[in-house]
Amino acid sequence: METKYGVITIHRIPFTNYSVGMFIKGPKPTQEMLYFLKKLAKEKNLIFIKLEPNVVKSKTSNSVIQLFRKNGTVPGKTLFTPTTFWIDLTKSEDEILKNFSSKTRYNIRLAQKRGVNIEEDSSQKAFKKYLELTFETAKRQGFYAHTPKYHRLMWKHLHQSPVTNHQSPIAHLLVAKYRGEIITTWILFAHDKILYYPYGASSDIHKNVMASNLMMWEAIKFGKKIGCKTFDLWGREPGKGFTKFKEGYNPQVVELLGTWDLFINKSLYTLYILAEKIRWTVLRIKSKL
Repeated sequence: METKYGVITIHRIPFTNYSVGMFIKGPKPTQEMLYFLKKLAKEKNLIFIKLEPNVVKSKTSNSVIQLFRKNGTVPGKTLFTPTTFWIDLTKSEDEILKNFSSKTRYNIRLAQKRGVNIEEDSSQKAFKKYLELTFETAKRQGFYAHTPKYHRLMWKHLHQSPVTNHQSPIAHLLVAKYRGEIITTWILFAHDKILYYPYGASSDIHKNVMASNLMMWEAIKFGKKIGCKTFDLWGREPGKGFTKFKEGYNPQVVELLGTWDLFINKSLYTLYILAEKIRWTVLRIKSKL
């Protein structure tokens, strides 16, 4: 749901009348905002709302942390990494391109030379391919993906349905085609002059054409075209392959304010956290069987 402070997603807890809220990439918290969130939580029967403000951690962050603690907000389990990468889209294309690593620039030219084509494609056929590649990639790389239902709801509410105060959709689907076949898909979010890269998936075939390298470059140009000023690459984990890939574009490393849980019912919140720990333990055990 969209509020005056940003988009908040609500997730029902199975077999209960309770839900939890997720307020990700929101603005700098204020007392007025926290009052609003507490009221919303009570109206929607939420146990808590998880906050991950899109606010850079700095020397002035202590005032926000004090505000959180004053309102009964506690550090929570992270949804996303505490640091991320930003690319400044206010620079010219030439300035941005020359800052890439030589290997990244080479791979971009290679993809162009081999005929990879990047385009925005919001058709049902393209979205179906996005789902297919998402679960193919998750299985291949061994990570947990949201359910197909989640992705369909995300696409419905952030692309297909009108969004208040937005003349264009928040979610955009970019595809990379090679020889007429979609081999890479990315979903991008555009909100408040910031472009986000939350979801990407690719086929295990035709890896040698470097479609993902060209996709990133075209996403940067897409963000500039629609008036975004910053490209948030959505996460950074040192040592991981996806981090090394992003580093080739010479982005700025940014540490954010972190993850905070604004709970309404302390007892239920404690039970929820315990249940989540058990759930993840079971999932990790199953993944090793």
